[in-house]
Amino acid sequence: MGSCCSSLLPEKHHPGAGPAAAVEQNNHLHLNHHQQQQQQRRSFSVGMGESGGGGGGGEVPAFAEFSLAELKAATNGFDAENIVSESGDKAPNLVYKGRLKNRRWIAVKKFSRTAWPDPKQFATIEWAMRLRVAFYIAEALEYCSNEGRPLYHDLNAYRVLFDEDGDPRLSCFGLMKNSRDGKSYSTNLAYTPPEYLRNGRVTPESVIFSFGTVLLDLLSGKRIPPSHALDMIRGKNSLVLMDSHLEGNFSTEEATTLVDLASQCLQYEPRDRPNTKKLVVTLASLQIKLEEPSYVMLGIQKPEEAPATPPHPLSPMGEACSRMDLTAIHQILVMTHYRDDEGTNELSFQEWTQQMRDILDARKRGDFAFRDKDFKTAIECYSQFLDVGTMVSPTIYARRSLCHLLCDQPDAALRDAMQAQCVYPDWPTAFYMQAVALAKLDMQSDAADMLHEATMLEEKRQKGGKGP
Repeated sequence: MGSCCSSLLPEKHHPGAGPAAAVEQNNHLHLNHHQQQQQQRRSFSVGMGESGGGGGGGEVPAFAEFSLAELKAATNGFDAENIVSESGDKAPNLVYKGRLKNRRWIAVKKFSRTAWPDPKQFATIEWAMRLRVAFYIAEALEYCSNEGRPLYHDLNAYRVLFDEDGDPRLSCFGLMKNSRDGKSYSTNLAYTPPEYLRNGRVTPESVIFSFGTVLLDLLSGKRIPPSHALDMIRGKNSLVLMDSHLEGNFSTEEATTLVDLASQCLQYEPRDRPNTKKLVVTLASLQIKLEEPSYVMLGIQKPEEAPATPPHPLSPMGEACSRMDLTAIHQILVMTHYRDDEGTNELSFQEWTQQMRDILDARKRGDFAFRDKDFKTAIECYSQFLDVGTMVSPTIYARRSLCHLLCDQPDAALRDAMQAQCVYPDWPTAFYMQAVALAKLDMQSDAADMLHEATMLEEKRQKGGKGP
């Protein structure tokens, strides 16, 4: 039996279809809790192609369920000739085209058993650790504000990572460095500060609003639109916000204080929101289990300190970056092509649309220009590809970063290299390109640190058998 979802209306569904389930969970900050599914089998998701979309006239299509037998019949037994998209280690699945008995085209995504995540990744974070996360983020924001960097691009729970000690850390500071004009914001509109919707600008108070949405995530374990949360708080139903997975293992007084702080952060008028100093003071008073390490509260083992080892010989990319040899970097990026994009994009049926063909044509023109060292044209074509936003490619960000360097635009090069890292966090090339851009900006110490981090990532990949 498979798990699938479709845009077919219920009346279009064959009554003989067996039951199936469709589950797709977004997780962030490790707070969205994976519902344990008794799925010891492969699972399938089905979406309608453009030619077979259900509904019309503005109606919202319903979901329909299909049996594994129906999906096998539609795809001719998952025939290899029907594969329209293959992905790699980062997203182990195949997408097949298929046709139902009513002649409608569908796309079927078939997951392997290894695609299901480890349940430990979705363990419940205890209350004391959630308070610590909020406190550490507030401290990071106050530090940045005191250092003259009060703006943070699109603060949300996805930006919070945990280090080897289990301590929460705020990531993507490169984006923060380059948000000087206060115009960058990309989050879901339901979570966007009201003033940004009014005038398109991000202010220090906007960061406080976004911090309030993170507090909601910590309280509830899921994403709740701020407007809905405020209605619940005003209706004296604030405890309904609490994550049921905590099973009541929290202090009502502490929870009330945190809810009140979130409410203040989410006020419509920026002037009514607290500053970072108040955030730190309020959250500091809530800290408990001060002597207990974060990795203990998270239930993870702290890695043992490894003895110092001689540095691994630099790869060709590392050598080229350490020498600031842009010509060699260009040759390497041309040779590697899109090998490292494996699994970051799945065209499936999107490839059949005219818009997608136009986007891919822009990428192809950019590739030709990049190969022929027409870097200004490459920037234009790659920008056309990226600005649409339908697909993301760390390789294109890296290539455009190099183009900017060769056009004497190191600031833009650094932004693209950091965007490549956001798309593919452990990609050594993204770190190498940042190192070169930082060196061009005369930030030698930062460049050296970034180069070292890139070599460590590359060595780790080689030990894992993933190649350079």
